[in-house]
Amino acid sequence: MVNPFEELAQAIILQAVKDYRLHDDAAERDIIEQFFRSRWFGVLTNLDPEMLISRLRKEKAQ
Repeated sequence: MVNPFEELAQAIILQAVKDYRLHDDAAERDIIEQFFRSRWFGVLTNLDPEMLISRLRKEKAQ
């Protein structure tokens, strides 16, 4: 069973990824990238933020 706090953390990150995919405005994506590089993101997950950003940028380029 997943801890409710882990579920919340996953939901926050998933929403940020969805928002990144949705926005075509570079300024909005920059704000989301700042979140991915933030200390708060590091508290929520062990994901490598640069790897995540790289993958999302590749998706947007297609």
